[in-house]
Amino acid sequence: MSDSQFAIRNSHLQREILEQPKVLRRLLEIERPVISEVAAAIRAYSPHSMVIAARGSSDNAARYGQYLFGAANGLLVALATPSLFTLYEKPPCLEGAVVLGISQSGQSPDIVAVVDEGRRHGALTVALTNDLDSPLASSAEYVICLHAGLERSIAATKTYTASILALALLSTALAEDAELAQAIEASPEAVSEVLTSAPAIIKAAERYRYMEACVVVSRGYNYATAFEIALKLKELSYVLSEPYSSADFRHGPVALVEHGFPVLAVVPEGCVADELVEFLRKLREREAELVVISDREDALAMAQTPFPLPKGVPEWLSPLVAIVPGQLFALGLTLAKGFDPDHPRGLRKVTLTQ
Repeated sequence: MSDSQFAIRNSHLQREILEQPKVLRRLLEIERPVISEVAAAIRAYSPHSMVIAARGSSDNAARYGQYLFGAANGLLVALATPSLFTLYEKPPCLEGAVVLGISQSGQSPDIVAVVDEGRRHGALTVALTNDLDSPLASSAEYVICLHAGLERSIAATKTYTASILALALLSTALAEDAELAQAIEASPEAVSEVLTSAPAIIKAAERYRYMEACVVVSRGYNYATAFEIALKLKELSYVLSEPYSSADFRHGPVALVEHGFPVLAVVPEGCVADELVEFLRKLREREAELVVISDREDALAMAQTPFPLPKGVPEWLSPLVAIVPGQLFALGLTLAKGFDPDHPRGLRKVTLTQ
């Protein structure tokens, strides 16, 4: 057995990636009554907005929440600026808002500070965490548990997808939409379907072993996915990977693209798909090296490295599924470069920020 094969078999990171369908099923089974209670409290509170405080992968889940709660629930959603609450000590007024803190560990003082300030202002506060005994859980009025189990890998995978699913459950419960709620039930199986291609995706990443920089593009709900894939590439394989909305990328950064420049694109079926496919055509004209995650044949056909997604996943749920090829690609690239996926240099599992 080669060293890379040994690493694949024994890394915490791969085991936790493969564990995700089980985590998602457990969350669906256990936490739905709690989330229904939280949704009822939010409806009774009748907020004018939502403020989400998070860092790292949790902040990328929060970006998904911006689109989700805006589109499905009509809420104006802002990402908190935690340094206003800590370093500057000049927090904005949170009265009348839902304040949601997302943190897999629940330990970060600046996220706790935002939730604490929300309670002082009389806001309805909710914690989304994997640790019910954490400071964040103690700070919030309502707590949603991720039920992801111990996450040993420093790079978050199963806690990220659990956060996405918990936000989707909260949004559908808040909307009281049975059809949307039913769509969620199939999401663990969709993730399982992607994972059947895990060996092929890990192998495909070897093509990019010498890659030092790239961009990751998407739009809409999967703007969050672009950020999360870029984060995984940075922290695991040390590639300078920059996330962009395809709309923003056209405003200047597209000048980076020349022959062989790597672009990872997440192209789900839905409102943004046609624009993204047209954008891929422009990138092809500039001879970009395209890695495409999509359920559309025309998008996949333009890629040097295509990663198909299951068909039939609604766009608003697609970030739960589309991130998985990105996780596997980052793992494969890390192994191809000869790095340890469980011990990224200079990182700890829990990062405390003020």
